[in-house]
Amino acid sequence: MPGTEPRPYVSGTGIPRTLPPSVGDVVLRAAVTVGLPVFLTGPTEDGMPMLWANAAFEHYAGVRFSDFAGYTVRRLGEMLVEPQDLQRMTDLVNAGQEVHATVRSHLRGGTHGWAQLTLTPARAGLGDRITHWVGFSVDVSDHMERHAAQLASLEVERQQREDLDLIAQTTEILTDLEYPYALRDIAELLQSMVRWAGFYVNDDGLKHAAGIDVAAPPSGRGRRHARYIEGDNIADKSLRRRPQTDALGDSVTTGPMPILEVVDSVQDVLDGVLDGPVTLHLDIPHAPHSASGWLQRDLTLRLADELGKAPDSVVVHPVAGRRDVLGLVVIVPDEDESGDYVEADEPDTLRTVVEVVARRAGSAIDNARMYAREHRLAETLQRAMLPEQADVAGLDVWTYYAPNAEHAQVGGDWYDVLQISPELVGLVIGDVVGHDVEAAATMGQLRSVVRSYAFELSTPSRVLERVDQLVAGMGIPRSASMVYASLKREEEPDVWTIGYSRAGHLPPLLLRGGEVIKLDEGGGALVGFGSRDRTTGEARLQPGDTLLFYTDGLIERRDRSLRLGLEALQETASAITARDAAGVGEELLSRLADAPEDDVAIVVVRIPDPTGDAGETALSPRWRRWMLPSEPSSIGRARHAVLRTCQAWGIEESAQAELVVSELVANGVLHGWGHIALRLYDTGDGLRIEVEDNNPAPPVATDGHPNRLGGFGMQIVDRLAEWGWRPSGSGKLVWAKLRRQPTPPK
Repeated sequence: MPGTEPRPYVSGTGIPRTLPPSVGDVVLRAAVTVGLPVFLTGPTEDGMPMLWANAAFEHYAGVRFSDFAGYTVRRLGEMLVEPQDLQRMTDLVNAGQEVHATVRSHLRGGTHGWAQLTLTPARAGLGDRITHWVGFSVDVSDHMERHAAQLASLEVERQQREDLDLIAQTTEILTDLEYPYALRDIAELLQSMVRWAGFYVNDDGLKHAAGIDVAAPPSGRGRRHARYIEGDNIADKSLRRRPQTDALGDSVTTGPMPILEVVDSVQDVLDGVLDGPVTLHLDIPHAPHSASGWLQRDLTLRLADELGKAPDSVVVHPVAGRRDVLGLVVIVPDEDESGDYVEADEPDTLRTVVEVVARRAGSAIDNARMYAREHRLAETLQRAMLPEQADVAGLDVWTYYAPNAEHAQVGGDWYDVLQISPELVGLVIGDVVGHDVEAAATMGQLRSVVRSYAFELSTPSRVLERVDQLVAGMGIPRSASMVYASLKREEEPDVWTIGYSRAGHLPPLLLRGGEVIKLDEGGGALVGFGSRDRTTGEARLQPGDTLLFYTDGLIERRDRSLRLGLEALQETASAITARDAAGVGEELLSRLADAPEDDVAIVVVRIPDPTGDAGETALSPRWRRWMLPSEPSSIGRARHAVLRTCQAWGIEESAQAELVVSELVANGVLHGWGHIALRLYDTGDGLRIEVEDNNPAPPVATDGHPNRLGGFGMQIVDRLAEWGWRPSGSGKLVWAKLRRQPTPPK
């Protein structure tokens, strides 16, 4: 459109001199008096000069028409808030098309209003040129305000739905704490609202975390970042510092070098002094050993790598547990239009969402910590009460215990094997109701009681009667079943006699030459409920006989009764081909305990048969496993175990296997801790030996220890076998595969 120069078309009254003859007085009066703003302009080739406007237009715009007289319609365009609206209408007018637009304009008093504007061309005749433009304006400010309010309400509702959905997704992620990237995925969800988010856990100092280690969740405690440092050690004197004061508020000036306290807002959040959130400025120096300084350095490098540059500041939220702050959530706000980061000041909605997410993450971590603590307590208590592997002179003994994984690796099943004298062995297996710390504690109490009376009394029924008396007096809250047996060596070589008494427990089995005999005598009520005298059953054992003691977890299933399970056990035991205690146990486990629904405890005792133990059929499982305590006596037990296994499997390299096992188990005892797992596998082309302990440090082949014996263990293993190691759980697993020895020439 042309410029805003005056035009000679306008009279002092604002009415054009040359109205078209077709416009009558009635129409003119209606246009003048109508309440709808109306104005008239000239043709486009003359620049659309303002010719006339009615009183309603002057009232709406808050101006007099005389202020527009002599100017083109572009003067009206200057009232529009959005310049692009004027350009869009100009393009339509230049094309001779009618204009319909909703525009926002400046009104009197500095206010704004919305108008529905229509510009209609007036032609001299059908198809003739446009002589005038008639404009109509309808005030739609109220409608637009209501529409904007509705849109704002819908936006708030949409944002709330998104926030609730984000919180719901966070909750769903936290239901699976074993997922190693739970915290990373939650941070990615938060990044739909912010520029960047990340979790830091507090355990022996802050560290960035992608997930929660359920085996060792963060404690919220441990090594603190340094808060107090010497004043001269602060390289940058711009660090905010305040001197220590006494109880009266006076400065402490004693000593040549006053200690200064560095303001450390991140440490205050970790200590619970501040509830948070707090702003951490990354563009100013912090004390190098403080929590704020450590987090500043980590974030500066991390954000520069992930975002291209680090912002000036971030917002730090606490991840609080029930008692301690377990970590932090760090938020980087969005960028503004210039590409700079906005000030780290969160809107209320964002702050609420982040706080809810942080609380739920803290509760999940706290629950994992409590679960792990209870698990470790119960498992430690239970494992401390169980002999990992019995070693009895003259008998081949194999033991096994596995708690049901659904019950936090804690159960009430237990066993014990006692070398009472060279000629007498005590054996007990029991089951306490429950899968918790109380069940493990009850098991420990019963084990101690039985051990005490087993060394005092030799008759099994008398042992259980004394146990009944003591348990009734102690008020143990859990019921329990038990079998106590004593094995006595007779004067005849390799002949033993078993006496046993049962307190509500399943009968032991005697395996003899493919026949299975139930030892179901000596029955009685559960422990603590023995109102009548208990009895003792007896049986004479021969070389090659095998005794099987077990708990109901080996045979009990939801889809079958205990009686059917016992029949299945007898049928399976009758088909066992192994000729060593470990082989019998492994064969039972492979056929019956593939998916146990309860705790499983097994004790297998075999009377050695020097003449009949010449070999083992190929049907027997060719693997063995033992759990050994971390003590020197386990080295001898491991050697005996591998010798018996090599004899049963017909492996000629028994001497080499004994030496390799001895060295590996000795390393586990000397340098490891916890329990030691020994496993043997017949791979078809050699014997594979695995020894697992809880020390993650790898084994090293050395040239011996200066000035003392030893240190050549792994060199010996290297000469006799191929070997290696790998991390396993919280420790390591060392394996060795024996090389087949060449057959000497005849």
